[in-house]
Amino acid sequence: MARSILISLFFFIFSAAPLLAQEETKNDSIVNIENVVASSSYVIDPLAPSKAAFYSAVVPGLGQVYNKSYWKVPVVYGSMGLSLYYYSFNNTKYREYRNAYRDRLAGREVTGELAPLSEDRLISGQRFHQRNRDLSLLITVGLYVLNIVEANVDAHLAQFNVNENLSFRPAFEQNNVDYNYHMGLTLSYQF
Repeated sequence: MARSILISLFFFIFSAAPLLAQEETKNDSIVNIENVVASSSYVIDPLAPSKAAFYSAVVPGLGQVYNKSYWKVPVVYGSMGLSLYYYSFNNTKYREYRNAYRDRLAGREVTGELAPLSEDRLISGQRFHQRNRDLSLLITVGLYVLNIVEANVDAHLAQFNVNENLSFRPAFEQNNVDYNYHMGLTLSYQF
């Protein structure tokens, strides 16, 4: 067992050796950092993530518009709108059950669909809708925060240099011995 680990470590170290080699430049070994930065084809704006987060905090969905991710705006408004709808629905039902329970305690007659319910059922209905109302409000706040975080992360990730020189693709190879197909992932970097 120790021998196989030692052999694996030996092959790992020597297979990584070509990756550590450096090419010599014609101008000795001094590289001007301005030339390297100026040769890049993309621009890095360090304030873009904070601008996107600020815009999303002011108006939900505006950070996604700033990032030019227009398809996410209906998702933001749809999810927050649905959560606010459930908040409003449960708040209305909570008030109905609460008012019916108050009327029952005061000796007034309860009318409508809640008239045949007992006091215990009115209390349990009141608790049920109050819990769902509070949960809907919590989900709405969570979606609002998620909207801000998503705009920030999207603006941050948009600044990464993604090109074809670095690729990560699935690979399907056929074994020549038993003619079975093997799946794997290939990571390639081209200079």
